[in-house]
Amino acid sequence: MAVYTLVEQDDLLEFLGAYDLGNVIAFKGIAEGVENSNFFLETDHGRYILTLYEKRVDPADLPFFIGLMDHLAAVGLPCPIPIRGNDGEPLRRLNDRPAAIISFLKGMSPQRPTVAHCSALGHALAQFHKAGADFEIKRPNSLSVKGWRGLLDATTHRADEVKPGLGEDLEAEYAELAAAWPQDLPQGVIHADMFPDNVFFIGEKLSGLIDFYFACNDSLAYDLAICINAWCFERDNSLNITKARALLTAYDSVRTLSAAERDALPLLARGASLRFLLTRLFDWLNHPEGALVTPKDPLEYWQRLRFHRGIEGASAYGLD
Repeated sequence: MAVYTLVEQDDLLEFLGAYDLGNVIAFKGIAEGVENSNFFLETDHGRYILTLYEKRVDPADLPFFIGLMDHLAAVGLPCPIPIRGNDGEPLRRLNDRPAAIISFLKGMSPQRPTVAHCSALGHALAQFHKAGADFEIKRPNSLSVKGWRGLLDATTHRADEVKPGLGEDLEAEYAELAAAWPQDLPQGVIHADMFPDNVFFIGEKLSGLIDFYFACNDSLAYDLAICINAWCFERDNSLNITKARALLTAYDSVRTLSAAERDALPLLARGASLRFLLTRLFDWLNHPEGALVTPKDPLEYWQRLRFHRGIEGASAYGLD
């Protein structure tokens, strides 16, 4: 979450006229994240999040995102519920951008995930994958292998500004991954951005899954590989195998991983590293002036990518 577009009081009140949410008590921007403009909104009816969808989000994808939240909440997963206006619609426009209000979830994102956090996440991720099996709307992953090619074209000519030789290394890595990328793994709805700042806990009990704006249809094990990268590495970019084992074991206890998925984990983890390295690199090189968000270091994921290159099987992540 972040703030790229400011919302003035008069515009907010006019926008809220389409809802029955009572009087505004508090309204402030949320600086975390990188994609959309997000605001905390409190009225005398409750607490909410107002999101303005910025240019990276295709408005045509919004019914998928909104419908998925409705679908998951209906089966009991702890995720936000889209708030509908007086006309029954969850989407409208504010400051010339698509906008929506969703319910506020209690809890905090862990700054340093524990083994217990990783176990709870693995359990919840498997539940999410099973719950999405009968979600009827489809959305391809625009940031899978084909999407990486576009990011490479937009960044590699300047990648050496971040690290000498990085552009050439990224091109070689992409060529190898594109040639070997698995095509026949179990598919379904994935979150595709399940970082710690998109998961809430009260203590060590998982209380919320948020930010579904990268969700799509892809290999379920790819989602798990994203989580290994995001949750199981320490600040020195070393893998904490105890956390990885907790994540994978909890996931496998709810949705059993196939032999092919286990075998593919190192390759999928490399791909996940490349995907986030490239989007971070793009944001680093194209940071908009005045945005209330600091771009994240792309080289963090270069270190993780190098680690996964040396892995030959799922046992290196603690999976028996």
